[in-house]
Amino acid sequence: MTTIVRINGKSTAVTAEPDTPLLWLLRGELRLTGTKFGCGMALCGACTVHLDGQPVRSCVTPLAAVGDKEVTTIEGLSGKVADAVRAAWLEVDVVQCGYCQSGQIMAAAALLAAHPRPSDAEIDAAMSGNLCRCGTYSRIRAGIHAAARRLSAA
Repeated sequence: MTTIVRINGKSTAVTAEPDTPLLWLLRGELRLTGTKFGCGMALCGACTVHLDGQPVRSCVTPLAAVGDKEVTTIEGLSGKVADAVRAAWLEVDVVQCGYCQSGQIMAAAALLAAHPRPSDAEIDAAMSGNLCRCGTYSRIRAGIHAAARRLSAA
């Protein structure tokens, strides 16, 4: 079945069944491999993408749920919030192994877009579904605070 989806600002025709997980479409058919497979059950956050700006787990989001909404992957994440998060990640040295980081960055960018100066509690709530095997949670929180400072200074 051919469906038109809007991914990273571009309309793309894809051939997939409506129940195909968005993750398989992104990684398999479209070769957008920045979005990672972690658990396949929406428990780890490695597959986080934005659907109309909201973070979703692409491993359990069927193609049918996408409809005419905009899908943004780590490859298409752009703008002042994305730039602030990426710069802060480098400044704070957030990344250790890096496997979870595309999902962490996507979740952090969605949080900062909605709450430009989040509290620790808001950060913890927004990031709680994103697991980091290396345990860099304190650096992730520090990175989000650093990105918020960058945004408020801009």
